[in-house]
Amino acid sequence: MTRVAVVTGGSAGLGRATVRELAARGWDVAVLARGQEGVDAAAAEVEAAGRRGLAVAVDVSDRQAVEAAADRIERELGPIDLWVNGVMVGVFGKFLDTAPEDFERALHVTYLGFVNGTRAALSRMVPRGRGHVIQVGSALGFRGIPLQAAYCGAKHAIVGFTESVVSELREQGSKVRVSRVDMPALNTPQFQWVKSKLPHHPQPVAPIYQPEVGARSIAAVAERPRSRTWVGESTVYTILGNRISGRFADWYAAKTLVSGQQAPDKDGLEMRDNLYEPVPGDHGAHGVFDDSAHAWSPQTWWVEHRRVGNGIIGAVLGAAGAVALVAGRRR
Repeated sequence: MTRVAVVTGGSAGLGRATVRELAARGWDVAVLARGQEGVDAAAAEVEAAGRRGLAVAVDVSDRQAVEAAADRIERELGPIDLWVNGVMVGVFGKFLDTAPEDFERALHVTYLGFVNGTRAALSRMVPRGRGHVIQVGSALGFRGIPLQAAYCGAKHAIVGFTESVVSELREQGSKVRVSRVDMPALNTPQFQWVKSKLPHHPQPVAPIYQPEVGARSIAAVAERPRSRTWVGESTVYTILGNRISGRFADWYAAKTLVSGQQAPDKDGLEMRDNLYEPVPGDHGAHGVFDDSAHAWSPQTWWVEHRRVGNGIIGAVLGAAGAVALVAGRRR
């Protein structure tokens, strides 16, 4: 069976890892991003995996360009079954130190890029009565942190936007699915590409995970849809902790996350921001934090193997019930 997926931001980082994972699972994949070299390399990897790949260089903040890309994908690959919105650009620095035009550009790409992708996908899926959109969210869509006001604001906006769209689809009785997969800090090239006002090299908030951890979770949701998925223990702790005590989260973020997002030991590495233009070349999935990034977590294993995990829970509860019953009879 032919399955056609679109991955925005698919040339590098989590998007690139997602392209690889979907191709390995039998999906044909269209790769959308601004850099031609990156999308070409990602599409070549899809074809090397035995699937059809399509490279489309596009700025997702341009709504008409996204619509044209979707038309081309359906002409060349067929009806789109899955659309993964994962594109982002970033600005690191305190809000008042950030140029207004830079802040707005980050919002246009990271938030409106999702809006444009969702519109392109749903306008084709809803009339057909089938399809699936996955929004790649973040723990920072629930808990804002210093130095990333533009990114946190965009990710918060994506949550509200997605909830509105989901409620509308349900009211219509549509069978099209919309899921949100919220990520932890990942080791991607993002931290070499953000426009930074920091004195030291930007880094993700620890713990850091490899992008394949997120990609496997996205692919698992693509094949067994669910509305919301949290990836990584840190995402669970961040979202639940903020719900329990926002005041403590404010204090903790202020106390630890300015220095915690800087890596003096990486200061010698080249920084080239991609806020307005893509960084030339093919940059793959990983950033410069391989030495501290985790390739696995128990929580994400559970996301990927929910049926097995639920079976284990059932077996444990059944065994506990049997033991309790036997013990009760002996009394």
